[in-house]
Amino acid sequence: MPIQIQPIHHDGWTPLPYEGCRNVSVKMLMKLNHLGLSMLRFEADGTIHEHPAQIEIDVICLEGEGMVSVGNEQSPLKAGERVRWPMGIPHRLWTNTTEMVTLMVEYYGDASE
Repeated sequence: MPIQIQPIHHDGWTPLPYEGCRNVSVKMLMKLNHLGLSMLRFEADGTIHEHPAQIEIDVICLEGEGMVSVGNEQSPLKAGERVRWPMGIPHRLWTNTTEMVTLMVEYYGDASE
């Protein structure tokens, strides 16, 4: 079977377009029926708004450090660590004086789809 090289979805970094978000850019890498991959780049004093999602999401910190909340709990998150955001639970990511880059792994359903 020949190797199948496919292009990835790549629009470069664009500001995260949601109300309540600031100093955060997103780069979409890939979106399939069951899986989405994107990167978030947080500048100092960057935040995404607190919100629940209707899917599970793994957040992998690739560079830097910041903070994460899941429900009523919050914790530091630094390069080399990951956290799972359960479906339906409010969550948030933010930085204070630091910068951070994360990989977002979004699960849209059964991986066998």
